[in-house]
Amino acid sequence: MLNEIQHIQATADLLYSEAEVEAALDNMATAINTKLAGSNPLILCVLNGGIVAAGKLLTRLTIPLTIDSINASRYQNQTSGSVIEWVLKPATPLKDRTVIIIDDILDVGITLAAIKNYCLEQGATAVYCAVLLDKLIDQEKPISADFVGLQVENRYLFGYGMDYKGYLRNAPGIYACNGVG
Repeated sequence: MLNEIQHIQATADLLYSEAEVEAALDNMATAINTKLAGSNPLILCVLNGGIVAAGKLLTRLTIPLTIDSINASRYQNQTSGSVIEWVLKPATPLKDRTVIIIDDILDVGITLAAIKNYCLEQGATAVYCAVLLDKLIDQEKPISADFVGLQVENRYLFGYGMDYKGYLRNAPGIYACNGVG
């Protein structure tokens, strides 16, 4: 497996450098701080992909907030999605809260839409979605993000929380795999 990971990493195309991603995170934080000032939001980090984006955003947010996590996955360390598996639901009550869901990427939107619907069903008064990347695809998505760092072409990506078969989430940039659908 490590040989495969090393090959993917060595042959990938760098789409956004670390500096470009960090600048996008700065812009996202500014927008969130402005829009949600005075709202006492609950940040919901979508595990595992949203860990890096949430961690990087949290230190840039100047508004009072609390954090929790949620894990609803369609990928389970594979390169294509299937049925949503609810692995972890937040321990913090969502009733009467403003929620900001932070995830790595808005791909086709099925998982993010399910998470937003869950939050609303639990009584959240407002739910915002923040994604580091919004993938440009040739179909309508069931949800759009309120805060987007960067737009990206429709390729299989890794870095800044996104993985290739569970690896490469820690890559310092946004990379596209070659030869992976």
